[in-house]
Amino acid sequence: MLERLAGIEARYEELNTLIADPKIATDYQLVARYAQERAELEPIVAAYREYRSVLQELEEARELLEEESDPEMRELAEVEIEELSRRRTELEAELKRLLLPKDPRDERNVIVEIRAGAGGDEAGLFAADLYRMYTRYAESKGWQTELLSAHETGIGGFKEVIFAVKGKGAYSRFKYESGVHRVQRVPITESSGRIHTSTATVAVLPEVDEVEVQIDPKDLEIEAYGASGPGGQHMQKNATAIRITHKPTGLVVRCESERSQTQNKQRALAILRARLYEIERQKQAQEIDARRRAQVGTGERSEKIRTYNFPQNRVTDHRIGLTLYRLSDILDGDLDAFIDELALREQTEKLQAVGA
Repeated sequence: MLERLAGIEARYEELNTLIADPKIATDYQLVARYAQERAELEPIVAAYREYRSVLQELEEARELLEEESDPEMRELAEVEIEELSRRRTELEAELKRLLLPKDPRDERNVIVEIRAGAGGDEAGLFAADLYRMYTRYAESKGWQTELLSAHETGIGGFKEVIFAVKGKGAYSRFKYESGVHRVQRVPITESSGRIHTSTATVAVLPEVDEVEVQIDPKDLEIEAYGASGPGGQHMQKNATAIRITHKPTGLVVRCESERSQTQNKQRALAILRARLYEIERQKQAQEIDARRRAQVGTGERSEKIRTYNFPQNRVTDHRIGLTLYRLSDILDGDLDAFIDELALREQTEKLQAVGA
């Protein structure tokens, strides 16, 4: 590990020299690339330098303890050794974490697909709650959201809603939300006061560009149609909506959130690229239903990653066994407690995998 850290520090110093070189100062793209690489290495170099400093101080404190006969000085040296040893252990753990391979998709924008599962109209209302929760969460991070497609139920819910989240690091946080979400509450249409259980599925896809996923135009069947869904404040009555069918896989993507065919086509292609990328990444069958079963399950009530229980004001993430009793805050976008814990678990598993 120390050899690797020394190499990273050498590269960091090399980048400092390159960025200061007048010969490349006019190449703004190259300078920006070097600056980004340096910024990524900076936390590792800072921790490594502190680690070396702690080792040096620890060695000096031990030498003092061996040479010193004064009881007070020896006691001070022992306290210092204890503190430095603790800090050395902390830095070793931090350096191992910093050296873990990063998911190259973590910094990307994301496309989030929410679909009503089991539970009829109540599932559609829950899908709308999740959509609001995620847009509020994105807003709290300073990220932008963009509605791409919405099929509404007519009573304020969604059969399906697809939206993009644009911001650095969006995928690193949203990726933990893929799966089946379950809600337990008394529906507004329930006169007897019985608690119903409904589900919605969430799929989170990293946004990809045209270079990463090549789509042959001959493989596409593109149709324009007039969007006219209930509650259509986002919909247009003329033929601006776009439906794209990817013939080799059977994938169908619809987009009707914009006022022009061109804009809807661009957004539909972005969704299609993300889905094709995810299919390839998971090395599964090319049909979207098979891919989605692997990611979010069938939408049945027994398959769940998180439960939102209204009568008990409780939200439980079943993957990590974390329960919080502040449901309204969480539905208002306060998701960091869950996501931080899920990210920590992922890092711990990676460390165990490399034998750290």
